[in-house]
Amino acid sequence: MKINVKGHIRDLLAFRRLVPTRRKRIAKASPQPLTPSPVNRLAGQLHPKRQNLYIADVRDETRTSRTFRLIPDPDLDTMELAYFRAGQYLSLKIEVDGSGITRPYSISSAPYEALGVDGFYEITIRRIDDGFFTPYLWDNWSVGTRIQSSGPCGEFYYEPIRDARKIIGLAGGMGITPFCSMAKEIVLGDMHAELLLLYGSSDKDDIVYYDVLKELEEEAPDKLRVVHVLSCDEVPLPDCEQGFITADLIGKYADVGNSSFFICGPQSMYEFVMGELATLDLPFKRIRREVFGEATDIVDAPGFPQGIAQKRFQLKVHVGSVTAEISGRATETVLVAMERAGLAPPSECRSGECGVCRSLLIAGDVYVHPDCDGRRAFNGMC
Repeated sequence: MKINVKGHIRDLLAFRRLVPTRRKRIAKASPQPLTPSPVNRLAGQLHPKRQNLYIADVRDETRTSRTFRLIPDPDLDTMELAYFRAGQYLSLKIEVDGSGITRPYSISSAPYEALGVDGFYEITIRRIDDGFFTPYLWDNWSVGTRIQSSGPCGEFYYEPIRDARKIIGLAGGMGITPFCSMAKEIVLGDMHAELLLLYGSSDKDDIVYYDVLKELEEEAPDKLRVVHVLSCDEVPLPDCEQGFITADLIGKYADVGNSSFFICGPQSMYEFVMGELATLDLPFKRIRREVFGEATDIVDAPGFPQGIAQKRFQLKVHVGSVTAEISGRATETVLVAMERAGLAPPSECRSGECGVCRSLLIAGDVYVHPDCDGRRAFNGMC
């Protein structure tokens, strides 16, 4: 076999002929501008960075929880909602008293309800009287209120390649919201799985979606079963368990060895339930947890510095070209301190897992919660 190798001179001459050839092609080209790529357009619809929505309906679920229905705001160029997977959340961007903040809320409606011109999302929020955001929301959100949202986020969804067909959902309090979406999609949509839901509440009046879940269960008992677990002294519901979601209770209802476990609830529930699951000797890949937002009771977390809970610290932060000196409480995140100072840093999950608010520690010390994604503490990232 012969190989002909051209010398440098011949290569340069060949390159020189490219220029007149290119000019001829440009002269023959159509004067019409190139149209946007349909692939890029589709990607933008499926994964928008921002969605402009407004509230179409508000209804009370319990004495302390309220559901908001969100639809596209065509006046602000959002014509349709991005598709999502049951279990994902939206990160809402709101201005409260001059501070731009974000809050993540699981979507409680089903993916099929977001399709078409009449599509909608629903989120359900519990009021926290001493909170920074929910009292404002209760007083200011009504039909017609405009809201800016991220596209659907999060990895807390069923994936048949990864997860067992049988799902054991362990929910506590408002952790029921992503499971409501899953239950609807399993019974009425395209999610091919079975869901056993153990739902812990403090008492009957705190149960969210009781009637909705009951109707879904009656429509497809082979696909969905709901077991309510109440921690109050007297249990007023039939077929209801009293106490907490323990390993024994899980074993009573669940096919433990052939199921995937999905957990969503307050931080105290995570800590308790993870301890119970540890006794069942489950493969780690069979356990999935939703992010729980900012950690509460941070002073009790392992390794938190003692004696500083009431202190405030001065922080020097750089956001793009902006440098500011701000004050922060020892018990709040750097993110919250920046929001209180009106800096509006980007964020989504508020749990240190999505990485949107990642920052570089230049000097000083920060406390990283042990349940945080460990990459945040690597090479000074926090």
